[in-house]
Amino acid sequence: MSLTLSDSGLVSTHTGRCCFLNQETEPLTMNLQHHFLIAMPALQDPIFRRSVVYICEYSEDGAMGIIINKPLENLQIEGILEKLKITPEERAPEIRLDKPVMLGGPLAEDRGFILHTPPGFSSSIRVSDNTVITTSRDVLETLGTYNQPSEVLVALGYSSWEKGQLEQEILDNAWLTAPADLNILFKTPIADRWRDAAKLIGIDIQTMPGVAGHA
Repeated sequence: MSLTLSDSGLVSTHTGRCCFLNQETEPLTMNLQHHFLIAMPALQDPIFRRSVVYICEYSEDGAMGIIINKPLENLQIEGILEKLKITPEERAPEIRLDKPVMLGGPLAEDRGFILHTPPGFSSSIRVSDNTVITTSRDVLETLGTYNQPSEVLVALGYSSWEKGQLEQEILDNAWLTAPADLNILFKTPIADRWRDAAKLIGIDIQTMPGVAGHA
C-alpha cells in the first residue's frame, strides 16, 4: 500500500470533480458540517453498513466526510509512521501509537486524513471550534510526542457526496443525522460508536427493524 499526504486542501471526488474544504462557504438551510451521519439498519453497503461518518465539509456543492468506526485490519498508527519513515525524536512513552487506523471512505484509500483537536498544521482546515482535519505530513510527525494534538483519529480514504446526493439519501432514510460529539469521535470504543451516535438523538438503533436479531 502506498501512502500519500497532500500539502493542499484539495480532494477529488469519484466523478473527477474537485471539492475544496472551504470554510467561507455560505451556510445552507441544512448545514451538516460537524455532524454525524448514522447509517440506518437497512443500509447494507459493505463500506457504509452500520457506519458513523463525521462530516468535515458541507456546502451547496456537496459534502465530504470521514468514517470513524471502520478500523482497517492489521493497520495501526505506528504502522503508518513506519511506512512513511517517520520516527519521533522525543518519544512520549505514555502516548499509545497502537490505535487502529480507520477506513475513512471508498475514495482515495491511499490518502491520509487526520482528524484532531487544535492547533492546526500547514494544510489544516478547521471543521469546528474543537475539530480540525489535516492532510499534511507535519501532524504525523508530532504523533507519539508531547507536541501531538490531545485527540487524534487517523484515516485512509474519505467519503464524498455530489450536490443534492446526500440530501436525497437522507430523504430516502439511508441516514440519521446528529450534531457531532467529541467523546464519540475520539474516545468511545469503536464498536459502540454506531449505537452511541444514535443515542444522541434519543434512538435505540439496535432495536430498529433491519438489525439482526430484531423483527
